[in-house]
Amino acid sequence: MVNVGHKPPLRRRAVAAARVRMAPETARRLRDLPKGDALATAQLAGIMAAKRTGELIPLCHPLALSVVEVTLTVTADTVEIVAAAETVAQTGVEMEALTAASIAALTIYDMAKAVDKGMVIEEVRLLEKTKVPLS
Repeated sequence: MVNVGHKPPLRRRAVAAARVRMAPETARRLRDLPKGDALATAQLAGIMAAKRTGELIPLCHPLALSVVEVTLTVTADTVEIVAAAETVAQTGVEMEALTAASIAALTIYDMAKAVDKGMVIEEVRLLEKTKVPLS
């Protein structure tokens, strides 16, 4: 792991996004799939994944997160996922936000794969990363 011991703790926030493209019929059925409500499950999965990022990604610092938010917006043929993570720490939370968005997307895929074989996960990306000194 990279030594961050010399860095001061800062208030840090990162926002990431992902998209799951699917058939319009699948998008309409996301709350009523054979496995259950894909949107509620994906939101929970994203939050849980952010909290375990340090265990999932080698050499990633484990962080005490102060908040994780995962929002899922359904359009005609996609689920747009935005995940935000915040902490006060010596290193950033972009990996936690990216992990949350990725796992939420994978959960949508897993829950809907029985009804849509053509889904695509795309555009997993970091949207924002900020750090502010403690006041």
